Amino acid sequence: EQAGGKIKMRKTQQRKKNTLTKDAFLRLVANKGALVGLIIITALFFIAIFSPLLTPHDFLSQNLEMRNQPASWEHPFGTDDLGRDVFSRVIYGARTAVVLAASITILSTLIGIIMGSIAGFAGGKVDAFIIWLIDLIMSIPSLLLVIVINVSLKPPLVTWMDQRFLETSNEFFRQTIWVDFVLVFGSLALIKWPKAARLIRGQILSIRKMNYIVAAKASGVSTARILYRYIVPNAIGPVVVLASATMGEAMVLESAFSFLGVGVRPPMPSWGNMISDGLRVWHLHPHILLAPASVLAIVTMAYSFLGDGLNDALNPRQWK
Repeated sequence: EQAGGKIKMRKTQQRKKNTLTKDAFLRLVANKGALVGLIIITALFFIAIFSPLLTPHDFLSQNLEMRNQPASWEHPFGTDDLGRDVFSRVIYGARTAVVLAASITILSTLIGIIMGSIAGFAGGKVDAFIIWLIDLIMSIPSLLLVIVINVSLKPPLVTWMDQRFLETSNEFFRQTIWVDFVLVFGSLALIKWPKAARLIRGQILSIRKMNYIVAAKASGVSTARILYRYIVPNAIGPVVVLASATMGEAMVLESAFSFLGVGVRPPMPSWGNMISDGLRVWHLHPHILLAPASVLAIVTMAYSFLGDGLNDALNPRQWK
């Protein structure tokens, strides 16, 4: 009888969980703004994954006889000052934006969850130290921090890769573009994790006083299992909303840093360095600036709409 009762209880809990998940999904798709944002972001990821197959021209191919051409059937977004197809570069720039934004979001969220969980559950001096570290990082201007990291670390890394190439003749070490990628998403993740940490810490401080957590402690359940099995899953909802917002912010920041010359460098297409190129000739050839800037604005608004929709869908206290 006890075994049957436990099985029945598990089925009831699973049914309740499935119902909450289904209700959240239905509320998300019922939100028109969130649905539009979800469609745009899904299309963005599809384009990023299959960008080599979707580009009508090679994004590095130059044709100086076709410089600064307006939009046409052959070149829907025109060509830039080197005769490269802007449409192909915008499509391939989506891969750069998605790879960097996803890497930054995943890395910063994971660090934030770990640090916030430790701070919220351990308390005391550990909590005080992590809060001090969070305040320290958030007090430093993000632009200044990323510039310092890139300017100070890139030259020695490039020099090290050049030396490895001379010693091994391995072509991989000639691809210094990877240094840009590592420094960009590493430095941006460094300045983004405190938000997730503060959010998860606040959630844990309220959850750890719940009766089921007290019962788990009294039953001898390990701290790691309590965090993994009970606390983090119940505190993860707001973090999902934050991750959606972080994706949009990361794309904007990456574009801003590439625009300033401390992010992804040409010839690798990035919406930021394309905007930087377009600004030099916008009064003569506005299409070079308009194409990447418009795409970046649309994607940023899509993430904003999706974040608002996720917040409404994952917060049962707002349900009516």
